[in-house]
Amino acid sequence: MSLLPYDDRDGLIWLDGKLVPFRDAKLHVLTHGLHYASAVFEGERAYGGEVFHLTEHSQRLIDSGKLLDFTIPYSVEEIDRATRETVAANKMADCYIRPIAWRGSEMMGVSAQQNKIHVAIAVWEWPSYFSPEAKMKGLRLQISDWRRPAPNTAPTKAKAVGLYMICTLSKHKAEREGYQDALMLDWRGQIAEATGANIFFAKDGKLHTPTPDCFLDGITRRAVIAMAKGRGIEVIERPMQPEEMAGFDECFLTGTAAEVTPVSEIGPYKFTPGKICQALLGEFDLATRAKKAA
Repeated sequence: MSLLPYDDRDGLIWLDGKLVPFRDAKLHVLTHGLHYASAVFEGERAYGGEVFHLTEHSQRLIDSGKLLDFTIPYSVEEIDRATRETVAANKMADCYIRPIAWRGSEMMGVSAQQNKIHVAIAVWEWPSYFSPEAKMKGLRLQISDWRRPAPNTAPTKAKAVGLYMICTLSKHKAEREGYQDALMLDWRGQIAEATGANIFFAKDGKLHTPTPDCFLDGITRRAVIAMAKGRGIEVIERPMQPEEMAGFDECFLTGTAAEVTPVSEIGPYKFTPGKICQALLGEFDLATRAKKAA
């Protein structure tokens, strides 16, 4: 399969306050963020030219930087404006958006107090993270060998690049073995999340989802919880043990990339997309389609 590399595309990227050609948005090999994972990012989607929950994403980017002990040199309002400018400049009404902030190359070592903080925003056309065929059938997930770290071992409330290393390892192994993704447990052995999405389970008209105490409380996750509550569906956030999956009827993932995606299998556990999953998937699609049509 031929892939269009991300460093060789047409279009514009917002970099440190100005739009530059896609191919010119470069950094030095001795950038601190590359060597020490001192970078934070966001994943966003625009529907009909409007970015879904944009300000929440911009705020989380700034908050993530603070958790990594650096200050992003732009306000939430400035990042919002730059994001909209980048989407408009690339003439993409429906697209994926990647803001990222990182420490530069002024100091090379663990200490990096003098390093400049850079910010970039890129957009590109990216359909749903999973193929339409996989979504219709429900995803097959493997249970990962890697676990989400404890909050006192990593800045787990930040959307930090280093926290995704074990996600890549988990997803690669799952795909090699015929699955679409992997479920990650936390350091206690409790259910946490998929490699890039939050997870929900349903039974008896109620939704159950793990308490996000060592992984991100996703923005799409919160939006879907609000949708569920608006429909009168009880949402229970609590610690969840893996063996509990045997007692649930439905399962689905939520995230900017995944949107709302049904799950049919996690290791030995089977699920069938039902009324709750279908209702929330439909409401999410309707909300985003309405933006496209506006």
